[in-house]
Amino acid sequence: MSSFTSFPKAIVLVVEDEPLLRMTAVAIVENAGFEAIEAANADEAIKLLEIRDDIRLVFTDIDMPPGSMNGLKLAAAVHDRWPPIAIIVASGHRVPMTSDMPEGTVFFPKPYPEEALIATMRQMLRAA
Repeated sequence: MSSFTSFPKAIVLVVEDEPLLRMTAVAIVENAGFEAIEAANADEAIKLLEIRDDIRLVFTDIDMPPGSMNGLKLAAAVHDRWPPIAIIVASGHRVPMTSDMPEGTVFFPKPYPEEALIATMRQMLRAA
């Protein structure tokens, strides 16, 4: 057994309002060897973060019409309330400025470059 599989799986919260894109993101997370939990919007994500203390990374879309905040506001809230949690934001519509994201947040365009996304998740989770 490798040393990677001897540790508990890191939990990644996938936040995406489009069901098919959420399924794709969950599959990427799980194929990378992590455990995925899902939220359809930022409000659901905040509720999950409030009741779970095992989430190590939030992977969120920026544009999510349903709910009280978009992915950038969610990233800021996560950074403020749960600073140890790593954050990745994604969008197929815009590229945020570095100053619009909390420190340490990584942006990926859609469609996701899967290998680079997985490598970044592994690096962020190792550092967390």
